[in-house]
Parts: sequence; structure tokens; C-alpha cells
Amino acid sequence: MSAAFQFDDNPCRPRHFRPPPCTPVVPDGPAKRALEGCRPRLFIATIAFLAAFGVIAGRLVQVTLLPSGISVPRIARFESPPPPALGRADIVDRQGKLLASTLDSPSLYADPRQILDAADAAQKLAATLPGLDRAAVYAKLTSGKGFVWIKRHLTPDQAYAVNQLGLPGLQFQHEERRVYPYGALLSHVVGFTGIDDNGEAGIERGLDDSLRRRQQPMQLSIDLRLQYILHEELARVVNDFTAKGGAGLIMNVNTGEILAMVSLPDFDPSHPDTLDPDHPNWTIAERMFNRVTLGDYEIGSVFKIFTTAMGLDSGATSMTGRFDATYPIHIGRFTISDYHGKHRWESVPEILMYSSNIGEAKIALAVGGDRQQQYLRRFGLLSSPNIELKEVGKPHYPAKWREVSVMTIGFGHGISETPLQVATAGAALVNGGVLRPATLLKLPPGGAPEGTRVISQQTSDEMRQLLRMVVLYGTGEMVDAPGYVVGGKTGTADKVEGKHYAERKLLSSFLGAFPMTAPKYLALVMVDEPHPNKWSHGFATAGWTAAPAVGRTIVRIAPLLGVQPVDESSPEIVHALTPESMQGKHVEAY
Repeated sequence: MSAAFQFDDNPCRPRHFRPPPCTPVVPDGPAKRALEGCRPRLFIATIAFLAAFGVIAGRLVQVTLLPSGISVPRIARFESPPPPALGRADIVDRQGKLLASTLDSPSLYADPRQILDAADAAQKLAATLPGLDRAAVYAKLTSGKGFVWIKRHLTPDQAYAVNQLGLPGLQFQHEERRVYPYGALLSHVVGFTGIDDNGEAGIERGLDDSLRRRQQPMQLSIDLRLQYILHEELARVVNDFTAKGGAGLIMNVNTGEILAMVSLPDFDPSHPDTLDPDHPNWTIAERMFNRVTLGDYEIGSVFKIFTTAMGLDSGATSMTGRFDATYPIHIGRFTISDYHGKHRWESVPEILMYSSNIGEAKIALAVGGDRQQQYLRRFGLLSSPNIELKEVGKPHYPAKWREVSVMTIGFGHGISETPLQVATAGAALVNGGVLRPATLLKLPPGGAPEGTRVISQQTSDEMRQLLRMVVLYGTGEMVDAPGYVVGGKTGTADKVEGKHYAERKLLSSFLGAFPMTAPKYLALVMVDEPHPNKWSHGFATAGWTAAPAVGRTIVRIAPLLGVQPVDESSPEIVHALTPESMQGKHVEAY
């Protein structure tokens, strides 16, 4: 037997064991060299196959998930489910009513290089989507670009209709669209967002970062019910007197919370750049201008309440003080006179009741220019208002505080303020003398800021008495809100155009608070350029325009605020709100 087939004679191995067949061995020579040469070629072929599959897989991803030719984030098709969470918080009123929310909204884009027939596609899209210009769409589809927007923020019906066209090269991207259920009612408060969901006005702009970060709805201090009432009454007075516009707000005097804010004309936040077909003369800029926070005006005689308060608080005068209002004041080229002067000495209560320019100018002189400026700073009337909006104006006042400036500012001329500032400072006059910043955010129970004392409690009590007498016997008699113990002040000023006062262009205002026994709420209405009508007997002053509007507003909102009507003629109320200097005396009707 040859050596190749010998068995191992190991006695320990079982007899039946047979060794495995031998592995063939390739002998050296041409065959072995050929086998060694195949290995590099096999490795290269493997790499080539992997690369080919990689290219195919990448192309599949590009075709199915990305628009050709550009690098953008993953775009969902119309059939894909919307994102589980939207990125901008809702806005609600103080009762939880939804004022602004975000909805998923598909946007249509195209890859022009995949469009088979641009003319046909443009015609079908223009017929399907109202507002699209066929020529403009055709220009986009023949641009040669890899990505063009066709229309942003489609409705579900529009998206479905486009999908039914079956046009290649069209795709949808899920975006977010802000919706405003109450339209123009809160346009200047809530504001609106742009096409890319950035805040452009109102709370949407002022608190843009916070709205993006919040998970819970943002709750405003606004009461939707009060907003509707104020909007309706302000629109009524603007229409009745064919005015250029108007502004109004309702405020809690003890917390600074704004319960309603209206500026007319207003706009639709869903379509802010469109004109109002019912009022084509109102420009877009006029409609988007917030008169309450951004406009600054010479408020006129309403400003006299601050002059009277600083006179009483500083000790420059008292409730029994008297000033000579017999003759006009001549200073330089200016003459200060009264609209309906009494032409006699008047007490401090009479000066405010009858709105005497001469009397208030002399009170201001008694206070002095330095103390006048100090008080105005305390009231926040020499700086821009602080509120959660970007649309805020700033006051304008003389660079040099001369004697004539002291007197004219004393009765509300020569200084301009935003209505928001006037209302905030007015609240401090009646709430006990504490200035609290205005806010559009709802405060938690007991969360009112401590505030800053600007006048004494005694001065505040005296101002409540005086404001009540203005309504009972003075220029505010037409407020007409029986049972709610309203006090307030009228103001009628000539509008400033350039460096001069415009003739027959008035700004009529009324600031009222209630109930004056323990004030809780304040309402301010301003009417821009009212024109007389038959009902007003040819007058367009605040007593005929703004004061009745505030009265109607108070009568409607007081029950909603839980303010119960009372007998205004009861001895307790009459005595509490009649200054000692006037008790037992006959008050001459205005």
C-alpha cells in the first residue's frame, strides 16, 4: 500500500475510524497564479456593486423625499399625516375664549424641470386656485429652477382640488397658518403673523418669542364681551358724527388690566393688506394704526384733572381755593380764554366742573413749572407707555418749559399723550393714588403689582368728588348712566397740523370711572374729527360725542362686571361725593 493510503495504527483509535478525504492542493504553477489573480478582480467587482446600489438608493431618497436640484428639509406629501404638535401657542381672552390659533395648512410648490406641459399646468392651476395669475404661474413653471412656490397656505378643499389634477412636478409642504376667529374685533390687540408665521403686529409681535416657546395658551386680560360692546359703541359714535376715526379702552383701575381696547378704523388680521370695501377711503396704513397706544394727541381738557390733582396734592391750593377767572390771560402773543366763561372768581371745584382754561392755568402757575414736571413724570406722562405691544408712541412736550408752557399744559395744550397713558394716569387719580402699569395679560388673583404712589389717598378722594360733580353739574352731564355713580371729565381740543392748530378739526374725549364711591373700572373714548349733526344741535364737542358713548358703554358693561346699580340720590352717596366746600351751596348749572 502506498504512503498516500496508509492507516494510522494508533491502538487507541476505534477500529471503524477512517480519516477524512484529503483536501485537494493546487500545485504551484499556472493554475495557482490564475487563482491568485482573480482575487483583486473579485474585490473590485464587489466595491462596484456596492457603489451602484448606493447611487440607486440615494436617487430613490432624492426622488421620493426631496425636490430635485436643491437641498431643503424633508417635505411631506399631501397624503402624509400632519405634524403632531404646532409651534405657536394659542391666544385666549380672560374667560378662555379662543382669539388666535394655528392650523396645519399645506402649501403648493413645483419643480419646473418635472413639469411636462407648463402652459397646460398654468391654466389648470389658475382655474383651480382663485387669485392666481396664469401668466405669473407660467413664468414660474418655465423658470428652469428646481423649486418655486405656487401658492402658500391652501385650504383643505384647494389642496384636494390640486391633488386631483394629477400634474407631475407639483408637491405639497405642510406649513402652519394662523387663524383669528373674531376677525377685526381684536385686530389691534392680538395683531397678526406674516406668511412665515412671524409676529407682525399686536400681541403676536410684542410677545412673539414667548408665543413660540409656550406650550399652554397665552391668556389676555381682554374680556371678549366687553370688547364687543366697546367696539359697537365706538363705531356708533364714529358713524353718527362722520368722524375720521376713534379710540377707546376699558381698564381695571386697581390692577391695570385692560379689559377692552378698540381703535377705529381696524383691519382683518387674516387679510391685513386688503382695503375695506365698505370704507374705501380708509388706507391700509390708517386701518393698521393703533390710536390707543401709538397715536399721541393733545387731549385737551381731560388733562385738567392732572393739573387739579397736583394743585391739591402739592398744597398749592385746596378744595376751598379760589382763582380769578374774570378776564382772559394775555401772555406774549397768546391769549388764554374760556369757552363758556363765568367771568368771575371760581372755586377749585367750579374750575374743573366748568372746565375753565383760565382757572387751570392759574392753578398750574401756583404749582410751578418744576413741580408740574415732577408730577407729570410720576404719572408716566413724560415717557413712552410700557405695555406688551411694540406699537407705542411717545409724548411730546416743550423742550424749554417756559411760563406760557406751564399755563397751556395746565389745560391740556402744548403737550401730547397717547390715550393709554392718559387712562393709566387717570386710574391712579381715583384708585387711591397708586400708579400701576397697564397690561394686556391676565393677572392671577391677588397678583396686581404693588405700583407707585403718585398722590395721597386724600387727594384721590377729593378727585373722586370733583369728577362726580363734573358729571352731575358740569360738562359731563350727558353721560347718562343712572345708577352707576359715574364720574369723569370731558376734553375737546383743536387738532395740531404741523406747527399750527387746524380750524374745525376737533379731538373729543371723555374719561369716566365708576362707581365713584369705590372706583373699579375706567372707560375712555376719543373721537377723531367728529362733525356736528342734527341731534347735537351743531356741536361736536366731547359733551355731545364722547361722553354719551361712555355712558352707553357703562350701562351695558356694568352688569357683566357685577356692578349693581344703586340709588344715586341716597343721602349717603350724595354726602360722600360732595366736597365740603360745596355742601349746602347752590351749584350753577353749566
